[in-house]
Amino acid sequence: MAERNIVAMGGGGFGGLRGDRLLDDFVLGLTGRERPAVCFVPTASGDADSYVVRFHRAFPPERARATHLPLFVRDGRDLREHLLAQDVIYVGGGNTVNMLGIWRAHGVDAILREAWEAGVVLAGVSAGALCWFEGGITDSYGGVDELRDGLGLLPGSMCPHFDSEPGRRPAYLRLVAGGSLPPGLAADDDCGLHFHGTSLAEPVSARDGAGAYRIDASGESPLPARRLSG
Repeated sequence: MAERNIVAMGGGGFGGLRGDRLLDDFVLGLTGRERPAVCFVPTASGDADSYVVRFHRAFPPERARATHLPLFVRDGRDLREHLLAQDVIYVGGGNTVNMLGIWRAHGVDAILREAWEAGVVLAGVSAGALCWFEGGITDSYGGVDELRDGLGLLPGSMCPHFDSEPGRRPAYLRLVAGGSLPPGLAADDDCGLHFHGTSLAEPVSARDGAGAYRIDASGESPLPARRLSG
């Protein structure tokens, strides 16, 4: 079986306020290629043009062979063929619930699992981090609430933006303690959770103070995050 990698970022990367390269460089480094093929999937933002432009600016030809895959206006490409040809599939932030519904309508959910099993690195931020788990914390419905129908590639639940959006931390702790969500992991902005297969290999951080946490019915336990350097 091919080596399977997922990097779930609580926030940050090219789309973050800091526009930091460290987490993105970490993702690219997992491919072992000098100019990896990277496809951005901006479904959660409604395929927002500004988000796509920022992606291509962050991944110029000397850094990667970058493409993006729109689903609101299909362009005729075979989805499976294109996604399986990538070294990295990078999922953007936005509305997780809408994204999952659109993916399922187009069969992208099954293709992503196939790509992961074939060794394509899966990565994403916010909605693009939460989606790989069984469930987690989302603001897709307006307020902060639970989501219980993630893709389930990774076990348990996940909460992004743990340090930057005040409503998420108490909601996640409450929902896990009450049994509405399974135990899981939380990540601050600028922190990524790197998984080998379905096991957490390590959290990695692009700034001092950005951390990860294991969440269960008893509360939260900090996890050491390796500080990346450029």
